[in-house]
Amino acid sequence: MFAWLTRKPAVAGVPASAAAAPRTTGPKLGSRLKRSAAAAALCTGLVGGFEGLRSTAYPDPATGREPWTACFGETDGIKRGDTFTVAECKAMLAASLEKYAVKLEACISRPMADETYSAFLSLSYNIGSGGFCKSSVARLWNAGESRAACDAMLKFNRAAGAVMPGLTRRRTQERALCLKRI
Repeated sequence: MFAWLTRKPAVAGVPASAAAAPRTTGPKLGSRLKRSAAAAALCTGLVGGFEGLRSTAYPDPATGREPWTACFGETDGIKRGDTFTVAECKAMLAASLEKYAVKLEACISRPMADETYSAFLSLSYNIGSGGFCKSSVARLWNAGESRAACDAMLKFNRAAGAVMPGLTRRRTQERALCLKRI
Protein backbone atom coordinates (compact mmCIF):
# COMPACT_ATOMS: atom_id res chain seq x y z
CA MET A 1 0.00 0.00 0.00
CA PHE A 2 2.29 2.79 1.21
CA ALA A 3 5.99 1.93 1.04
CA TRP A 4 6.88 3.75 4.22
CA LEU A 5 4.19 1.92 6.23
CA THR A 6 5.81 -1.49 5.78
CA ARG A 7 8.11 -2.88 8.45
CA LYS A 8 11.70 -3.59 7.56
CA PRO A 9 13.17 -6.95 8.61
CA ALA A 10 15.49 -6.93 11.62
CA VAL A 11 19.17 -6.45 10.83
CA ALA A 12 21.34 -9.39 11.91
CA GLY A 13 23.22 -8.61 15.11
CA VAL A 14 21.26 -5.41 15.81
CA PRO A 15 18.51 -5.45 18.44
CA ALA A 16 15.07 -4.77 16.94
CA SER A 17 14.62 -1.74 19.20
CA ALA A 18 17.84 -0.17 17.90
CA ALA A 19 17.03 -0.94 14.28
CA ALA A 20 13.58 0.62 14.62
CA ALA A 21 14.79 3.79 16.36
CA PRO A 22 14.38 6.94 14.25
CA ARG A 23 17.45 8.76 13.00
CA THR A 24 18.27 11.83 15.01
CA THR A 25 21.40 12.95 13.18
CA GLY A 26 22.50 13.27 9.60
CA PRO A 27 20.49 14.37 6.58
CA LYS A 28 16.71 14.08 6.53
CA LEU A 29 15.27 11.14 4.67
CA GLY A 30 12.38 12.97 3.01
CA SER A 31 9.43 14.43 4.87
CA ARG A 32 8.26 13.40 8.33
CA LEU A 33 5.75 11.14 6.56
CA LYS A 34 8.60 9.07 5.17
CA ARG A 35 10.47 9.06 8.49
CA SER A 36 7.54 8.20 10.78
CA ALA A 37 5.07 5.39 10.16
CA ALA A 38 2.90 6.78 12.97
CA ALA A 39 2.68 10.21 11.33
CA ALA A 40 2.03 8.64 7.92
CA ALA A 41 -0.77 6.45 9.26
CA LEU A 42 -2.37 9.31 11.18
CA CYS A 43 -2.21 11.72 8.22
CA THR A 44 -3.43 9.18 5.69
CA GLY A 45 -6.37 8.17 7.87
CA LEU A 46 -7.25 11.76 8.73
CA VAL A 47 -7.15 13.19 5.21
CA GLY A 48 -8.61 10.07 3.59
CA GLY A 49 -11.44 10.05 6.11
CA PHE A 50 -12.32 13.70 5.61
CA GLU A 51 -12.03 13.64 1.83
CA GLY A 52 -13.73 10.28 1.28
CA LEU A 53 -13.08 8.03 -1.70
CA ARG A 54 -14.84 8.69 -4.99
CA SER A 55 -13.35 6.85 -7.95
CA THR A 56 -15.18 8.89 -10.61
CA ALA A 57 -14.50 12.60 -11.14
CA TYR A 58 -17.14 14.97 -9.76
CA PRO A 59 -17.55 18.77 -9.81
CA ASP A 60 -16.52 20.95 -6.87
CA PRO A 61 -19.27 20.79 -4.22
CA ALA A 62 -19.10 24.54 -3.54
CA THR A 63 -19.39 25.69 -7.16
CA GLY A 64 -20.95 22.74 -8.98
CA ARG A 65 -18.23 22.99 -11.64
CA GLU A 66 -14.42 23.13 -11.78
CA PRO A 67 -12.17 22.07 -10.26
CA TRP A 68 -13.09 18.48 -10.97
CA THR A 69 -12.21 16.22 -8.07
CA ALA A 70 -11.64 12.46 -7.69
CA CYS A 71 -10.28 9.88 -5.29
CA PHE A 72 -9.41 11.45 -1.92
CA GLY A 73 -9.96 15.07 -2.96
CA GLU A 74 -7.44 15.13 -5.82
CA THR A 75 -7.91 18.03 -8.23
CA ASP A 76 -4.56 18.22 -10.04
CA GLY A 77 -5.09 17.10 -13.63
CA ILE A 78 -8.57 15.68 -12.96
CA LYS A 79 -11.07 16.03 -15.82
CA ARG A 80 -14.77 15.27 -16.21
CA GLY A 81 -15.23 11.56 -16.90
CA ASP A 82 -11.97 10.41 -15.26
CA THR A 83 -12.19 7.17 -13.29
CA PHE A 84 -9.61 5.53 -11.03
CA THR A 85 -9.11 2.26 -9.19
CA VAL A 86 -8.83 2.20 -5.40
CA ALA A 87 -5.12 1.39 -5.76
CA GLU A 88 -4.61 4.40 -8.04
CA CYS A 89 -6.45 6.63 -5.56
CA LYS A 90 -4.33 5.40 -2.63
CA ALA A 91 -1.14 5.99 -4.61
CA MET A 92 -2.30 9.50 -5.55
CA LEU A 93 -3.08 10.28 -1.89
CA ALA A 94 0.33 9.06 -0.74
CA ALA A 95 2.13 11.12 -3.39
CA SER A 96 0.04 14.22 -2.68
CA LEU A 97 0.52 13.99 1.08
CA GLU A 98 4.28 13.73 0.61
CA LYS A 99 4.25 16.81 -1.65
CA TYR A 100 2.21 18.80 0.87
CA ALA A 101 4.34 17.53 3.77
CA VAL A 102 7.57 18.82 2.21
CA LYS A 103 6.01 22.26 1.69
CA LEU A 104 4.51 22.29 5.20
CA GLU A 105 7.87 21.48 6.75
CA ALA A 106 9.50 24.28 4.76
CA CYS A 107 7.23 26.93 6.29
CA ILE A 108 6.93 25.68 9.88
CA SER A 109 9.93 26.41 12.07
CA ARG A 110 8.94 24.83 15.40
CA PRO A 111 8.67 21.15 16.30
CA MET A 112 5.27 19.60 16.98
CA ALA A 113 3.59 16.35 17.98
CA ASP A 114 2.35 13.97 15.29
CA GLU A 115 -1.23 14.99 16.09
CA THR A 116 -0.54 18.69 15.43
CA TYR A 117 1.47 17.80 12.33
CA SER A 118 -1.42 15.71 11.00
CA ALA A 119 -3.95 18.46 11.67
CA PHE A 120 -1.76 21.01 9.89
CA LEU A 121 -1.16 18.67 6.95
CA SER A 122 -4.90 18.02 6.63
CA LEU A 123 -5.56 21.77 6.56
CA SER A 124 -2.76 22.31 4.04
CA TYR A 125 -4.10 19.52 1.81
CA ASN A 126 -7.52 21.19 1.88
CA ILE A 127 -6.56 24.87 1.41
CA GLY A 128 -3.30 24.42 -0.49
CA SER A 129 0.32 24.74 0.60
CA GLY A 130 0.52 28.42 -0.32
CA GLY A 131 -2.65 29.17 1.62
CA PHE A 132 -1.38 27.28 4.64
CA CYS A 133 2.10 28.81 4.65
CA LYS A 134 0.64 32.34 4.44
CA SER A 135 -2.07 31.62 7.02
CA SER A 136 -2.49 32.85 10.56
CA VAL A 137 -2.14 29.21 11.60
CA ALA A 138 1.47 29.00 10.35
CA ARG A 139 2.32 32.52 11.53
CA LEU A 140 0.98 31.90 15.05
CA TRP A 141 2.66 28.50 15.33
CA ASN A 142 6.02 29.91 14.27
CA ALA A 143 5.59 32.74 16.80
CA GLY A 144 5.20 30.21 19.61
CA GLU A 145 1.46 30.71 20.02
CA SER A 146 0.51 27.05 19.78
CA ARG A 147 -3.04 27.20 21.15
CA ALA A 148 -3.88 30.29 19.08
CA ALA A 149 -2.55 28.53 15.95
CA CYS A 150 -4.84 25.55 16.56
CA ASP A 151 -7.79 27.88 17.26
CA ALA A 152 -7.10 29.78 14.01
CA MET A 153 -7.84 26.61 12.03
CA LEU A 154 -11.55 27.19 12.69
CA LYS A 155 -11.49 30.23 10.37
CA PHE A 156 -11.04 28.03 7.30
CA ASN A 157 -14.59 26.73 6.99
CA ARG A 158 -15.70 28.51 3.80
CA ALA A 159 -15.70 27.58 0.14
CA ALA A 160 -16.78 29.97 -2.61
CA GLY A 161 -17.55 32.50 0.16
CA ALA A 162 -20.10 30.32 1.96
CA VAL A 163 -19.75 28.53 5.29
CA MET A 164 -19.73 24.81 4.57
CA PRO A 165 -21.00 22.51 7.35
CA GLY A 166 -18.58 19.77 6.28
CA LEU A 167 -15.62 22.15 6.51
CA THR A 168 -16.81 23.38 9.90
CA ARG A 169 -16.89 19.77 11.17
CA ARG A 170 -13.49 19.08 9.63
CA ARG A 171 -11.88 22.16 11.17
CA THR A 172 -13.38 21.37 14.58
CA GLN A 173 -11.89 17.86 14.48
CA GLU A 174 -8.54 19.12 13.16
CA ARG A 175 -8.41 21.72 15.95
CA ALA A 176 -9.11 19.06 18.60
CA LEU A 177 -6.31 16.90 17.18
CA CYS A 178 -3.98 19.92 16.99
CA LEU A 179 -4.57 20.67 20.69
CA LYS A 180 -4.26 17.05 21.83
CA ARG A 181 -0.64 17.25 23.03
CA ILE A 182 -0.29 20.98 23.63
